[in-house]
Amino acid sequence: METERLRLRPLQVSDADAFVALHADPRVNRFVGAYSHRQAVERLTAIERQWAERGHGLCAVELRSNGDFIGRSGLRYWEQFDEVELGWTLRAEHWGHGYATEAAQACLAWGFATLDDAYFTALVRPGNEASVRVAERLGFSPRREDLLHGHPVTVYAVDRPAAFRR
Repeated sequence: METERLRLRPLQVSDADAFVALHADPRVNRFVGAYSHRQAVERLTAIERQWAERGHGLCAVELRSNGDFIGRSGLRYWEQFDEVELGWTLRAEHWGHGYATEAAQACLAWGFATLDDAYFTALVRPGNEASVRVAERLGFSPRREDLLHGHPVTVYAVDRPAAFRR
């Protein structure tokens, strides 16, 4: 997928170094955790498997202007909730430029155009006000409180727009 400023492509195991670097910054991993190289390869292998099995997954977010890897965004199926989450995580130096909203909006539109889900979620940990603002800009609203990996999250959701109803 391409937007005005971004290119999104499926994450691959070959992105392990960039994935580790993204999550190494304490400003970034405060809400999403850090990864060792081995953990990143395992996570990226699972992402590749989700793409193969479900036809969707997380994408690398790259700047169209120079190809730099600036983060990740995309759709992830959570078996424990039987829901698909729209997620986004960007390198801290790229915060505040609208990239998260731009990438997530592209993934959201692609998801509604491609998948049959009635809604998508965004799982946001308490205190992550930047992600709350992105979710709200995308039309998400709080649906429930839940636990993810032992951490409380607010589950935001956005229903399928009329333009994408089948």
